[in-house]
Amino acid sequence: MSLFARLQEAAAPIRERILAHPFVRGLGDGTLPGEHYQFYLRQDYRFLIEYSRVLALAVVRSEEVAIAARFADVLNVTLNTEMELHRETCWAAGISPEALEDTVPAPATCAYTNHLRVTADGGDLLAILAATLPCAYGYYEIATHLRGAGLPERQPLYANWIRLYTSDEYEAIAHWEAELLNRLGAEAPPPREAALRDVFLASQRYEYLFWESAWRMEAWPI
Repeated sequence: MSLFARLQEAAAPIRERILAHPFVRGLGDGTLPGEHYQFYLRQDYRFLIEYSRVLALAVVRSEEVAIAARFADVLNVTLNTEMELHRETCWAAGISPEALEDTVPAPATCAYTNHLRVTADGGDLLAILAATLPCAYGYYEIATHLRGAGLPERQPLYANWIRLYTSDEYEAIAHWEAELLNRLGAEAPPPREAALRDVFLASQRYEYLFWESAWRMEAWPI
């Protein structure tokens, strides 16, 4: 069993709860209320900004030029393609550019992005991969699961979300990062693998909390 497979197995109970979450199920069958999707889009915009900074650190941490170049491509796509698509989606969902930029990160968003930044600031590329794969591969996994049940064509924004994260381009990135983690961590001693598992599981828990935050439309209590 590969390192990524072992990490996925350790996170299986969390991953199953994500697939069963009412936000995710509502996204897949088209029943998710629009205001919850708006909340998610706004928070995901703030998340992507910080995620891009982590990708930039992945470029810096890459010892092989080819790997650095691939992460630079992923960063470029995230900043200049995915972010623009995200803004267009927000506009189509009724979120003005001003409202999007004024979005205050929710507690779960702050906690998740802080976890990613701390890991990336103090860790190597292997640690960054362990921290980011629950998102990078997780979205492909969720979208593939939802697409298997059929696209919610009566909710085109939701259908487009599923199409985006099951696209050939996105699938290639997700699998490349998982394979890179396997290659870089192939000879990781047990204590290092345990540390990577802790990072991976923390990110997987934050993935669940991100969906839960959008479902509850979480706000700061004070």
